[in-house]
Amino acid sequence: MRPPEIEHSTREEREQCIRELFRCRGDCDACGLCQVYRGKEPEIAYQDYIDGKRSFLEISMEYR
Repeated sequence: MRPPEIEHSTREEREQCIRELFRCRGDCDACGLCQVYRGKEPEIAYQDYIDGKRSFLEISMEYR
């Protein structure tokens, strides 16, 4: 699933996308998402994207 463009989506669609993309798998040793986002929940890390302030790609690049 590709994150929807800000211009063509609602806040609710972007929030749902983040939840689906970064769903907790319950296997921290195999996943590593929590470490990628420095202990933040993805919904918090991508809050500016959800709010329509910054692109998904821009935020993702910060965490690489």
